[in-house]
Amino acid sequence: MNIRNVTALLGLPALMLGLVTTSAAEATAPPAQGPAVVKHSVDDGMCDHIRFGSASDKQSRVFPARIKLPDGFQPEGIAISGSTAYFGSLADGDIYAAALRTGRGKVISQGPGTPSVGLKADNRGRLWIAGGSSGTARVVDIRTGKILKSYPLTTEPATFVNDVVLSKTSAWFTDSSRPVVYQVPIGRHGRLLNQVRTVPLTGDYVHDPTGFNGNGITLTPDGRAVIIVQSSTGFLFRVDPRTGVTQRVDLGGTLMTNGDGMLLLGRTLYVVQNFLNQVAVVQLNRAGTTGTQIRTITDPGFDIPTTAAAFGNRLYLANARFSTPPTPTTPYWATAVRR
Repeated sequence: MNIRNVTALLGLPALMLGLVTTSAAEATAPPAQGPAVVKHSVDDGMCDHIRFGSASDKQSRVFPARIKLPDGFQPEGIAISGSTAYFGSLADGDIYAAALRTGRGKVISQGPGTPSVGLKADNRGRLWIAGGSSGTARVVDIRTGKILKSYPLTTEPATFVNDVVLSKTSAWFTDSSRPVVYQVPIGRHGRLLNQVRTVPLTGDYVHDPTGFNGNGITLTPDGRAVIIVQSSTGFLFRVDPRTGVTQRVDLGGTLMTNGDGMLLLGRTLYVVQNFLNQVAVVQLNRAGTTGTQIRTITDPGFDIPTTAAAFGNRLYLANARFSTPPTPTTPYWATAVRR
């Protein structure tokens, strides 16, 4: 999500695999010329089996392309498990579940009164949720809506825990207000541990104290590191898993301007560019050190999309509608496009 709207909506002012600090308390350029816009692009990337379900091309064609969310919901994050999409509310942290086949849904977990921002579903029926300005993360059982675990990631007042990605052994969270990422280790058999590690970002990454920094996060194609997008600069950074040193991903001068949520399928990276109302499609090398933007996805149903999840040959995107004043009756929806 974008800082210009966090302040307006909430009234409040990126990850890596290594261990640098064990404390839980511890830049905007014009877009470069990119490729031509192509609507409803398709590629052959694989779904991440940990975070996303699968479906045949025939199935996804008959599912609705627009999912209505509750009025006033203010969605930001989306995750898909099986054939159900889960959305987090910036307004109060509620979690809403919608069936992709019908579009019908309901609130399955009442929020704590603080934002639910980025979220991911694991293969154990749990949602990992970034807590925004609360400086926390939590894990919710998608069957019961019960909060299984809450994690205080930082006690710093200037924080915005924005997005999360899951590896085999950890959940990794970005903080758009601090030059750090957070590691929450996961125990054997998915056990939820009482551990949080704070990892300072060094190297090519330069923190912008007045802008929105680390936002979306994903693993590299080889799974050895993570990639974050810095919203204020449009840069992608690969974060070294052992040292916390960042290396700017070489995109040949292309910027991921207004970069928000990211989704990796195979070696294809989808970068949601919220205020541009588009998704950049980038082909990465295995190490995640270089990439080429190969196309752009747009759709009339986009209204400042923030995050994406995959089901079959589709991407589903939550529309945050940041340029529309939020009220209890403001309509919100998710849009499905061919990937």
